Amino acid sequence: MSKAFTRETDSDDDDEVGLPPLPAGGKNYITPQGYAVLLAELFDLMDNERPRMVEIVHWAASNGDRSENGDYHYGKKRLREIDRRIRFLTKRLEIAEVTDPSVHHGLEQVFFGATVTYVDEADVKRTVTIRGIDEADSLKGEVSWISPIARALLKARVGDAVKLVTPVGVQEVEVVTVNYPAPQARA
Repeated sequence: MSKAFTRETDSDDDDEVGLPPLPAGGKNYITPQGYAVLLAELFDLMDNERPRMVEIVHWAASNGDRSENGDYHYGKKRLREIDRRIRFLTKRLEIAEVTDPSVHHGLEQVFFGATVTYVDEADVKRTVTIRGIDEADSLKGEVSWISPIARALLKARVGDAVKLVTPVGVQEVEVVTVNYPAPQARA
């Protein structure tokens, strides 16, 4: 069968982007900053990237034979990727639950948005910030609120020892510090 007659499904959007799916019945918590970043990406794709790619595909199609036209084939593929990402971002932003972690400023209990320093059984100190699924960046020391370490730390207080389930077994970690961003002054 020709590839032209196969149908792409929208249900594969989460898998193809590489982000973890939301837990069943869970909410899509996100910080205001994370929401703004995703919204900016969505608008950039719709206002800049997609129109530019449509123009390239239109130009490539006008060159005649499309069977061996690399610009045309790459452009069509890139358009599908852009459209898939737009659908994904639209869905995720519609169900996003914007949660401002600064409302917990000064508390010593771990909630969404906290920056937590903990020490494990080997006396190794680590610091993580609990973020939303769509905004967590492990290179910046951020973990998703559904990650094992975040689930173990949530609701704990400074000085509490919590159990962390790891692939090698259960480990105990102690919460050393909990910090939240300071509230923004309203203008």
